[in-house]
Amino acid sequence: MTTSSDLWQANQDLSTACLQHPFVRGIADGSLPQNSFAYYVGQDAFFLGAFARAYSIAAAKAPDWEGFEIFHNLGGGVLEEIRLHRGYAAKWGVNLEETKPGIATRRYTDFLLATAWGSGVGLTAAAMTPCLRLYAFLGQQLAQPHIPQHAFSDWISTYNSNDFEILAKQLETLLDRYAESGLELESTYRYAMLCEKDFFQAAWEV
Repeated sequence: MTTSSDLWQANQDLSTACLQHPFVRGIADGSLPQNSFAYYVGQDAFFLGAFARAYSIAAAKAPDWEGFEIFHNLGGGVLEEIRLHRGYAAKWGVNLEETKPGIATRRYTDFLLATAWGSGVGLTAAAMTPCLRLYAFLGQQLAQPHIPQHAFSDWISTYNSNDFEILAKQLETLLDRYAESGLELESTYRYAMLCEKDFFQAAWEV
C-alpha cells in the first residue's frame, strides 16, 4: 500500500457520497438541469485557474528536477481541461469572463493556494490529488457498463479516459514521494474531498 492509496481508502465515505450525489447522478443519466451544469462549468473553470497556479507554485518549490518537470507537465494538463470547459461554456451559454466564484468555489481555491504558498510540495500534492483521483473514479464508475449517450457524455468520456487516469497517477506518485505521514496530511486530503462534495452541492442548489 502507498500513502496515496491509504488516503483514498480512508475517504471512501466521501467518494461514495460524491458518486451518489444527485448532481453526479444527474450527469450519469442525463437528467441534470441545464442551469445546474451551466453554473458548474463556470465555477469549475474558475477553480481550474487556481488549480493550474497551484501546480506552478509546487513546481517552483519542487526539491528536484524530476518533481519540477512532473508538476509542470500536470499544469499543462489543466490547461487542456480549461480549453474543454471553454467548449462547454460555448455550448451551454456560459460567459466565463463574467463568472464570479461562489462561496464553495472560493473556499476550495483559497485552501489550495494557501496550501501551495504556505506548505511543502508533499502537502500541496495532498490538497490537489483528491480532485484528480475523485474525477477519475467518477468517470470510470459512470462509464459502466458503457458510456450513455446524452448531453453529458463528453464529461463522462473525459474523466473515464486513460489520459486522465495517467494524470491522477502522476500526481499520486508525487504525493507518495514528497508527503510526510501524519494528521496534517490526512486532514488536508480529507478537507479537499469535503470541498469536492460541497462543490457538487453548490451546483445542485442553483
